Amino acid sequence: MTKPRIISLFTGAGGLDLGFEAAGFETAVALEIDARCVETLRANRSWPVIDRDVLEVPTSELLAAGKLQPEQADVLIGGPPCQPFSKSGFWASGEARRLDDPRAGTLGAYMRVLEEARPRAFLLENVEGLGFRGKDEGLKLIKSELDRINAAHGTSYSASIAVLNAADFGVPQLRRRLFVIGARDGASFEFPEGTHVDATVAETLDNRPRYRTAWDALHDVETHGGALAPKGKWARLLSSIPEGENYLWHTDRGGGEPLFGWRRRYWSFLLKLAKAQPAWTLQAQPGPATGPFHWTSRRLSMREMARLQTFPDTFEVAGSISDAQRQLGNAVPSLLAEVLARAIARQLLGLVVDEEELVLALPPASPPPAPEYVAMVPSSYLELRGSHDAHPGTGRGYRASARVSVVAAE
Repeated sequence: MTKPRIISLFTGAGGLDLGFEAAGFETAVALEIDARCVETLRANRSWPVIDRDVLEVPTSELLAAGKLQPEQADVLIGGPPCQPFSKSGFWASGEARRLDDPRAGTLGAYMRVLEEARPRAFLLENVEGLGFRGKDEGLKLIKSELDRINAAHGTSYSASIAVLNAADFGVPQLRRRLFVIGARDGASFEFPEGTHVDATVAETLDNRPRYRTAWDALHDVETHGGALAPKGKWARLLSSIPEGENYLWHTDRGGGEPLFGWRRRYWSFLLKLAKAQPAWTLQAQPGPATGPFHWTSRRLSMREMARLQTFPDTFEVAGSISDAQRQLGNAVPSLLAEVLARAIARQLLGLVVDEEELVLALPPASPPPAPEYVAMVPSSYLELRGSHDAHPGTGRGYRASARVSVVAAE
């Protein structure tokens, strides 16, 4: 039996594709501009990969590479670069350029391929900031483009939209992403309900299993060498922070030394995994003090990051640790993609879906050992002790003050 075929845009390291693969799909063609990601894809799979900018690749070339005609592909998948809509980007700059950002042109490119390939269904993934109230011009563009495509081609594409937390579906990571899913024939799509719950409420919610934890994912991963040691100005401070905590431990509201002002740093600053909790969102381009770090006060290995993203253990990510972090930090957790792919196959493609356990599901491990020993603060950091102002509120931090000063000077 022929497998349902997908066209994959902005494939990255293949997180979405691997989930669809686990659900019985095959990638007919993938498009990815990043050289390291392309190296990863070609080292692990034999998919046709076009390694150029989507804005320069005509849809006809994609279809030819995938041996497809218009309307033959089963699903178009992809996550256009999310920086224009990222909440973290807003935190860093005070505002996000969104549709004025040149990278937002990739959203239009996705819609162009959708119009010209006209697959039976589509999945578009992005950060939840794409749908923030009052800043949802990206979603409005998608909906208006679907209306235009339907009018021009007699299709009936619609858009079902939801923000999903990967941990709710068995991924050992708290990671929220927005998904837009629709079908060419207008069939409605119901997003699957979460299958896992926070351990603190698991007993009250119809006996669903608890969230998978960092310990479930990482307990049997072996690591070697000193390449994972933390670096930079704050490296030696990390061991003085308990697992599951971040720099807030060392504020006047934490349990450590008053070294920082409350909420004066970004959340992932000196953030450490806790064995008994899901991981926090992996960052794609972290600074040397950006977590999450391992509970033993080191950086995560490639295999550990891949586990947290539920990539298969046989899948190798090319390049250095930093390369792997960028590729995996930008990926969709493959288990979540498998869940959605199965739902799309059943609801929108009319396929019979095997109801056995998910291929990429992570089994629970034995209970984790006790939390790690917490070291004393090295003396070189104690000069920071003192009274530090808390953050004054949104839009009134250090960077905002600097911008106001620049504008006033102009």
